[in-house]
Amino acid sequence: MKQRMKLVLQYFARCPNWQELEELVLAIMAERNDLELRTQAIATAEEAVEHEFHWSPTLLVDGNDPFASHDAEIGFYCRLYATPSGLAGSPSIEQLRQALAQA
Repeated sequence: MKQRMKLVLQYFARCPNWQELEELVLAIMAERNDLELRTQAIATAEEAVEHEFHWSPTLLVDGNDPFASHDAEIGFYCRLYATPSGLAGSPSIEQLRQALAQA
């Protein structure tokens, strides 16, 4: 039996982009039955440090950030992703599919 892939969507409440990323992940989950999603609101600076929160929104795939930037600071910033259409508040659905396929 194939093990379920655990996804954690980290965000802070004022981030305008986390819900868009959640919608993309849910669309992919409708295509697959091996994904499990949990959202994780990061509310304090202490939580940001504890969870190594590198901006919002962040999607962890089995604990790893497939879109990690090695120089990203920990903190409450809106994250931008390089997509085929330019910078955006979340990766494209194809980039998400590729990241999940490589995980």
